[in-house]
Order: sequence, then structure tokens, then C-alpha cells
Amino acid sequence: MEKTKWIDIKGNHDSFNIPRLDSVQNYYRKYSAWRKDGSFHYIQTTSFGNYSFICVDATLSPGPKRPYNFFGILNMNQMAELSLMARESLHSNHTIWFGHYPTSTIISPSPGIRTLMSSATAYLCGHLHTMGGLMPVLHSQHRGGTLELELGDWMDNRRYRILAFDHDLLSFADTNFEEWPVVLITNPKSFLYSSSTHEPLVKILHSTHIRILAFSPSVIISVKVYIDGIHLGNAHHVSGPLYVLKWSPQNYSEGFHHIDVTVQDASGRIGTRGHLFGMEENLSLRFDFWSSVILLTDHYVLARVLFGVIVLIQITLLVVFRHLQKPALKEKPGLLTLTSYSLHVFSKTNTFYYSILVLNLYTILGPWFVGELIDGQMGACFSFGVFVGGSFLQGSMTFVVGILQMMFFNLPLMAYLCWCLLLRCQGHSFRSHIRHVRRCVAVLVHLAMALLLAWQVYSCYFLQRTYGTLAFFLSPMRTWLVALTAALLYKTWTLKSSELRTYIAEIKNCQSS
Repeated sequence: MEKTKWIDIKGNHDSFNIPRLDSVQNYYRKYSAWRKDGSFHYIQTTSFGNYSFICVDATLSPGPKRPYNFFGILNMNQMAELSLMARESLHSNHTIWFGHYPTSTIISPSPGIRTLMSSATAYLCGHLHTMGGLMPVLHSQHRGGTLELELGDWMDNRRYRILAFDHDLLSFADTNFEEWPVVLITNPKSFLYSSSTHEPLVKILHSTHIRILAFSPSVIISVKVYIDGIHLGNAHHVSGPLYVLKWSPQNYSEGFHHIDVTVQDASGRIGTRGHLFGMEENLSLRFDFWSSVILLTDHYVLARVLFGVIVLIQITLLVVFRHLQKPALKEKPGLLTLTSYSLHVFSKTNTFYYSILVLNLYTILGPWFVGELIDGQMGACFSFGVFVGGSFLQGSMTFVVGILQMMFFNLPLMAYLCWCLLLRCQGHSFRSHIRHVRRCVAVLVHLAMALLLAWQVYSCYFLQRTYGTLAFFLSPMRTWLVALTAALLYKTWTLKSSELRTYIAEIKNCQSS
């Protein structure tokens, strides 16, 4: 343990509900091994060179309550600091960047966090972990060759990583705690995780031994090596966890080959590890598509665009149908015609048009709620960001919440009101439509809207429990919207027939013709 250097970093859970860095609630400062806030550069000096480790601290300060610190943020000053560290690390054999957030969940100004770390061999991160078991492996590679390696969590899955440099070739193994023996093949290294930009891959071709690291609390009794299914022999112990076996790499200089290593300890436990390797530069392997999408997509940008598009679509529908001339119904209309007709009725009825138009504009511009975003500190949440503790945290998770609000309430509410208005135009009241409209359709539509309304009501409860009673009452996008919805539903079924006289007559004439 005297040779161990402990370097720990903050994650978003360490900054939940933390008003400032010097707060007594900032347990990271008190209980961590490093006890420092902010990014830093650590250099490990060896007899064969220096190895840089750069920490990226993108946690929020102040740190609001969930879910609004799911994304990390780096400001201009932090980016300048990291840029200086990146230049300093150019003198090292290798540079490893590490941080809690994947690059896809870090908001950073130009040139962007991936560009800053382009000289690094790998970026190690967590946060998304295994995405609830949906993605057991989340690894990918930046365009410049830097590996991005997400690791499963320790709390629930007890995952950890062993990482080694062998003649400046990076290898690693992700494994589960208490699973023995642990095996890491350092030469030949995995082709998938190779980068000709950062590593001297030609050393594999000129190497004399296959090298393996094997760990177990019990004595290792055998280390068997296979290439392409052929047993090459048993590796012998050199020192510590290192085992080696002579080989002729020229025999495997063309194409892909598969190396497998099986390790057995004195307790009878067996561990295996294998991967593809290759020595030709024109070979290629791709990382899993979904892993690359998750790790390399700037999700905050995607969320902003989607949110804007969804709101724009609804506003455009309202405005266009408001000013389009209503087409005459000349024959028994189909589903598409009735849908278009209901949008005309909805947009040309002032109460509904202005209510939903203002709702959508407010969703973009207005504060969604005002409350204790941090215990003891008032703040306001907008679509474009959060104001709290005298700071502004630009929008990220807010856009995701906005998308959910639009998709699962605002848009369905408008569709439901259109459907109800169409029933009114067909001469039905709330009671009569149950008897004359297909009952299963009516029940399903009402049930769907009831469930969405229940979700909206529950969000009000969540707001009160998380951000306080004041947030419950000062929440136009939650509590007030529930009241607005009730008023619009009541208005739909109690609207005077005289206001719909033209539409009722037109549909009646169409049905009788």
C-alpha cells in the first residue's frame, strides 16, 4: 500500500444540493483522499518516463438538486486551465484524462472538451455506467484516436478496472470484484483499443514475448496461452503478477488473430481473457454502434434542437391553421380530413388558440417554477437554464425535461382538446358521445388523457417534495398548468353551441348528403 497513490474525483452525486465549495455539506472535501476541488494534473514519474493524469472536474457549483445536475459544465476559465494542463502533458510518455462525466454529457465552450484531450491516449469516465444493465460495455474512440472508456459502477455492480502500460502500449481489463483470477493481456494488445496516433504499435511486431498480468489471492498454478485455438504453451512467472511466453510475432503479421489466456489458481478458480489482435495498419474494427452514439453524441445539443423543433411544430400548427381558410366538407370525411378539420376548429376558437399558444411560448421563455433549488437558496428554473445562488447554469437537463413535457402533456392535451371539439361539432355532449361514439375508442382516449394528467399531477407532488411548498404554488408549468387543463376541459364541453354553429351545420350537412 505504501506504493499506492490514491486519486479520487467528484461526481454529480458529490455536488447534489451543495450551495458552494466551502459548504459543510461538501463531504468530498472532508472525506476524499485528494480533498481538492477543480481539475488538476498529476504526473507519475518512473525510471522509463513520465505519465500524466489529468482530472476533468465538470461538476456544478453551486450544485442544484436532481435532476438538474445530470450534465456537467465547463466554463471558459476551466477550459483555459485544462488547455494549459494538456500542453504540459505533451512532455509525458502518455496522458490519461479522467472525469466523472462522459464527454457526451459535458457542456463546454469552443473548441470543446474532446479537442482539448485529443493528445490523450484515453479518457476514463463513469456517470452513465451500464445504463441500468442495458449497456454492459460503453467504450468508444474519438476521431483523433483517444479512447473513451466508461466503467460500470462500484455501488451496485462492484465493477473496477485494471489498466497497464506495457512498453507504452495501453491495455486494460474491466472486471467484477471478488471474481478471481483476474487476467490482463498486455502484449499483443487488443486491436480494437489500439491507436497508431498515440501508441508505438510496431513494438508488437518486434516483441519477443507474450506478456500477461494475472492476479489472485491464491497461488497461480497455470497460465495457458492459445492463439487461433492452438495451444502455444504455458506462460512462466517472472515477478509479481507478470507471466511471459516466448513467441514469433512474424507468424501472425497478416490479418486478425485471436489470443486467449486461461489462468487457474490453487483454489481451482479459472479466469479467461481473450481479444483480437493484428499488426497491419490497413485493418479496421469498429466499436459497438450504440456505445459510440451514447458516448460521442453531444446530448445537450441534441436535446436543445429536439426541444426547439417540437415547440416550433406545435406553434406552427396553431398559427398555420389559424390563418388557413377552412376547406368545405363535400363528402363523408376520412380520418385525415377530420383531423385537419378539428385543428381548424381549435385554432379558430380564441379561447383554445390563445391558451395553447401562450402555453408554448411560456414553455420556452417563462420560469417553470421558483423554489429551493438548493436547500436554503431560492432559484428559478427555465427551459434555457437555472438561476440559483447568484449563478446561472445553462440549460441541459432542462431541455430533456422540456421534451418530456411537450411530448407527454402539451401535445397530447392539444390533440385531446381537438378530438373533444370535433365531437362537439358532430352534435355530441359529454354524456351523449359515450353512447354514440365507439365506446372502446372513447374510453381509451379518455383513459390515456387521464393517465397523462395523473403524471402531471404527480410532477406537482414531486416538485413540492423536492423544492419545497413555495415551488408547488409558484409553478406555472406544473401546478398552474393542471388548473389550466381543468379549465380548458370544462370549457370544451360547456362551450355554447352558438360558437360552433357554423361547424355543426357543416358537418351535419356533410353527414346527411
